[in-house]
Amino acid sequence: MKTTLRKLSFEKLSWVANMLKVVSHPVRLEVLEILETKEPLDVSTIREQLETPVEQSMLSHHLTKMKAHGVLTSYKKGKNIYYSIADRRVLKIFDCLDSCDAV
Repeated sequence: MKTTLRKLSFEKLSWVANMLKVVSHPVRLEVLEILETKEPLDVSTIREQLETPVEQSMLSHHLTKMKAHGVLTSYKKGKNIYYSIADRRVLKIFDCLDSCDAV
């Protein structure tokens, strides 16, 4: 197996480490997959589209954490909060997973 030596900048490594830390939960990854093509969505709609059953309070916790770390953005309309992906670079995680032969 051939390996390639890569030298990534500290800034890039820091960004990637932060993103991986924040999205390193199956529900959070599933939320990103849902929002990738259908955004903005409110908490109830996201919950309905999840394959994994999750209590709304737990989903809200995940969404709040992702927003606090810059993965998601939100706005309030009436009583609902709508979420979108703040930085679409995070979706490259799925490209990497698709091309990874270790998964």
